[in-house]
Amino acid sequence: MLEEVRIQGLGVIDDAVLELSPGLTVVTGETGAGKTMVVTGLGLLFGGRADPQRVRPGAERAGVEGRLLVPEDGRVASRVFEAGGDIDDNVLILTRAVSAEGRSRATMGGRSAPVSLLSYLADDLVAVHGQSDQQRLLRTDRQRSSLDRFAGEELGKELKRYSAAYRRHRELAGELEEIVQRARERSQEADMLRFGVEEIAAAEPQPGEDAELLAEETRLAHADGLRMAATTAHEALAGDPASDVEVDVAALLSAARSAVSAVSEHDAELSAIGGRLDEASFILTDAATELASYAESVDADPARLAEVQERRALLTQLSRKYGATTDDVLAWAEDAGKRLADLEGDDERIEQLTSETEELYTAMAESAQELTRLREEAAERFGAAVTEELTALAMPHAQVSVRITTGEEFGPQGRDEVELLLAPHPSARPLALNKGASGGELSRVMLAIEVVFAGADPVPTFVFDEVDAGVGGKAAVEIGRRLARLARRAQVIVVTHLPQVAAFADAHLVVEKSTDGLVTESGVVRLDRDGRVRELSRMLAGLEDSELGRAHAEELLSNADPERAHPAV
Repeated sequence: MLEEVRIQGLGVIDDAVLELSPGLTVVTGETGAGKTMVVTGLGLLFGGRADPQRVRPGAERAGVEGRLLVPEDGRVASRVFEAGGDIDDNVLILTRAVSAEGRSRATMGGRSAPVSLLSYLADDLVAVHGQSDQQRLLRTDRQRSSLDRFAGEELGKELKRYSAAYRRHRELAGELEEIVQRARERSQEADMLRFGVEEIAAAEPQPGEDAELLAEETRLAHADGLRMAATTAHEALAGDPASDVEVDVAALLSAARSAVSAVSEHDAELSAIGGRLDEASFILTDAATELASYAESVDADPARLAEVQERRALLTQLSRKYGATTDDVLAWAEDAGKRLADLEGDDERIEQLTSETEELYTAMAESAQELTRLREEAAERFGAAVTEELTALAMPHAQVSVRITTGEEFGPQGRDEVELLLAPHPSARPLALNKGASGGELSRVMLAIEVVFAGADPVPTFVFDEVDAGVGGKAAVEIGRRLARLARRAQVIVVTHLPQVAAFADAHLVVEKSTDGLVTESGVVRLDRDGRVRELSRMLAGLEDSELGRAHAEELLSNADPERAHPAV
């Protein structure tokens, strides 16, 4: 709800603060005191059109700041957080400024925000009903959602069933459309994948084969040099009877071992060196043996070399297409096989999706038909209830009805378009609300609608201006009574000039101009019981201290006390 609103530089208002409370708050004051500027300020705060002509002469800009209580786990708070704003202890600060040149600026939770975002938040925060302000229920989408809530639990359950079927049908229909539209592309992709998989399968590459073949090719290409190097090294280490080499490492090492062994028993240090020579001899013998074996194994095989080179060329060709290594090629083939299975299953998937979407369409059509039936029943009850309310609001011949138009296309809420219509008198053709009533009549119609919708529509704050235009007497009392009833479920702010309406208020604010004709902060006063009697007396008789006027004011307040005694729910 709104806790506080500050208005600066707007019309005759220089600087005024309105402290608001739950229940019904009325704003009164003499003609020209600036009461309507309160509604204008609220309209600005919640995204209304910025009119630079409303800026007070001499002021650079007009500004409105609102302090609202909002739950931090609600939809409004979620949108504020998404936009980077802050909410402190469930308090949200909104501001709107309009310069004399027409520039507009808004903030939300301490962050700059587009004015459109304020309008978006307004849908969940406030309903402003006035001659020139935004009126939520004039939007057909809001009329449908409000009627659905009014219809009750049965329609709510049916709407959930329909919405589930609608969402699933859209998902499957979209998937089906994509598969069908991309059939040629998917066929081309399948052909490419199939060719690649078959090419790789024909080559039968093995994991790590490319590295093994490279090593083998290098060895075969240098076979003569490798064999000669191994042979020469063997002769140098162990000698060869057929060789001209007279001295080899093995013989020299053997001579060294013999020399040390002969005297090693006389010195432990020399004995240790002898052990190391023995170890070296063992290592040398092993190396010589391995060199001999390696030299015998190395064989130049031109046929095998050509075979290896041919195989490597084939693997290289695959690598250029499918992966850097043989392992990568095999991984591509595995993934391609899975994708190919998906693509080749399109026909089966199309058949399955077609069947499912047809079943969902049937369920959706049946549910939409049931929604239409429930809405038509609710529309009759709603139209009769609002028409009855209008009779007590000085519009005895007016009739409100609901036109439900069922189209061919399915939407998120069914196939129905809902529009509230008003016939001001029996011979008049029913028209849309904003075309069938004057400003004052429209406010009364909106009041009747909101009273009937009370509890079904979760908007927490209602603002009414001109709701009592052109009425008086008993009708004015009935307007006040209905505003009080609406205030049991929501915060209601009303600008009024009728004492019969003001008497029903839980809180009464009076706007007073100072001697220079401006409304300052001290010019908005919250009245106590005695102050209300004086203000109501002024509104009744034009004389605050008239005994007759005061007596009448007391009577109005006393008659309204039972309505105020009911707690808000």
